[in-house]
Amino acid sequence: MVTKADDGMPYPEFRLRLPNGGPEARGRLLTEKGTNGSQKFVVLAGSPGRPEVVPSFPVRMPSSYRLRQRLIEDDIFVESETWPGWMELIEDVECNSPSAAAEILVGRSANGWLEWKTADGHPLSDYLDQVWWGPNRAWLVRGSNVSGLDLVRRLWLPEGLVTLRARHLRQGVEQGISKDRLRAAVEEDYASTATYNQKVQLVEELHMFLSRMRPGDTMCTISGGRLYVGKITGDAEQLASEDGRSDLRRPVDWADDGHAYEDLPEALQQKLSAQHDVVDLTAVKDLIDGLGISDEDLIEEAEAADRDPSVEIPALTARRELELPEPTDGLADELLVHDTAWLREVRDLLWDERQLVLYGPPGTGKTYLALKLAEFLGGGPEQVKLVQFHPSYAYEDFFEGFRPQEDPQTREVAFRLTAGPLRELADLASREGNRHIPHFLIIDEINRANLAKVFGELYFLLEYRNKSVRLTYSGDDFALPPNLFVIGTMNTADRSIALVDAAMRRRFAFVELSPRTEPTSGLLRRWLTREGRDTEPADLLEALNSRIDDADFRIGPSYLMKSGVYREGGLERTWRTKILPLLEEYHYGEGLDIEKRYGLAALRESLG
Repeated sequence: MVTKADDGMPYPEFRLRLPNGGPEARGRLLTEKGTNGSQKFVVLAGSPGRPEVVPSFPVRMPSSYRLRQRLIEDDIFVESETWPGWMELIEDVECNSPSAAAEILVGRSANGWLEWKTADGHPLSDYLDQVWWGPNRAWLVRGSNVSGLDLVRRLWLPEGLVTLRARHLRQGVEQGISKDRLRAAVEEDYASTATYNQKVQLVEELHMFLSRMRPGDTMCTISGGRLYVGKITGDAEQLASEDGRSDLRRPVDWADDGHAYEDLPEALQQKLSAQHDVVDLTAVKDLIDGLGISDEDLIEEAEAADRDPSVEIPALTARRELELPEPTDGLADELLVHDTAWLREVRDLLWDERQLVLYGPPGTGKTYLALKLAEFLGGGPEQVKLVQFHPSYAYEDFFEGFRPQEDPQTREVAFRLTAGPLRELADLASREGNRHIPHFLIIDEINRANLAKVFGELYFLLEYRNKSVRLTYSGDDFALPPNLFVIGTMNTADRSIALVDAAMRRRFAFVELSPRTEPTSGLLRRWLTREGRDTEPADLLEALNSRIDDADFRIGPSYLMKSGVYREGGLERTWRTKILPLLEEYHYGEGLDIEKRYGLAALRESLG
């Protein structure tokens, strides 16, 4: 890492190329720090700047915008005679950070640590004792209730800071400290003042604050029901705090106005609900970057930054609306549904509730309909996963748990944390680029398992999709993605819907598929007509169901929608081996002559 310039100055001269092939500005990084801890930067006289700002600039970086306006009003930033069409500084201007120095010139949000470069192309970040790798990240640090005080309004916003409590941590812990060394320090310093779990969490939070955050990162906090957003503008410092509430601090350039929490995107609310003092929000950074800014302003900001127009703007990509397509008449014809409006109602229920159960007797096409509908709404089978519940199914099978796995090299078997189908699908649905695509989990025979045992703490998330919970095994904070939908199927002959507990009823919408109502009642007749077959089987099925008193035991049409039924003797064989055994079980112990009441001969005779 370079630490000295060739001319004996602490840092070399840095340059900033203005967009669209514009002229270069010049500046120097100072060793002096401002009142909030930011390392200052001087833009040298004669440096050019853009004559206009992007519309989002006053919202994103209000302090830089105000400085720019003051320089214009004081005739320090004036129309350039050297570069017609540009502005020019006529004297040196000292700024609180390299980013602020870049922002007053380019009229937009800028990461000065990367955009200011030496003559040979090295970014300013190469000259700082800081860990610089990968793109900038986003963070949440809570300060609205630190030992009973709201530090956000009392200290952070007015003084341009973010702080972290570290009352017992030894002095001299340097920025960039490894997690291993930090763990040893916390173990010794907090030996008698914190539990094991508290020390584990403290190590994670201190390490993020000291070693993973860096200038240019996005900083968020919540106070008074509003989310405040800013940019980290300097290094971490350790200062003795009299009240022990703000021992570690970083400088932050906060935006003036916050965003109402209830208006935030659901995916962002999920991340913000994690119950930690420091949270990595990088997964939703694109959503944060677009808060309060229109699509047009984001496009203009990208153009002002000389961004490649062929590359998507992340904040715009993250805004893609999740949609469930409207069912079409073609889908209704394919599924032999009597009315497209019925499919639209199912679609609307899914959109409103996110979870839905198709219930009815055996053979009513619940699983088939669930799969076909999910593939249509999700755009293909790649977004659909099916699992089947059974009495021994458990949380560890469904979501995550420790399972024996063989090491391919040592051939030894060990228990490892393994994701189940719901965790796998949730991870897929929450990936960048997938968040606007609907994903579906089909749970066949959903009522055959102990649902409280299978869902565990996930039961909460089914109802509160904008929240997250701490997982039992991995300890991760987890939320169900907004684009994950659940469709269950329930066989009412196997276990009555009346036995479903109130918790499940509240979390799922229920749609009946019964031979007594459409779309099931006329399904077989429509299928026979489409296949060009005689409609007698539909007449026989209607006559059979008219003799069954309990609607949960009526026979669904799918038994008679198979090619084998229409080979020679196939109808009689299916009736004898599939349908009558079900009715024998229904009437078990009653001494009823099943053949005489439900046999083909009796039904044909009743039909004349």
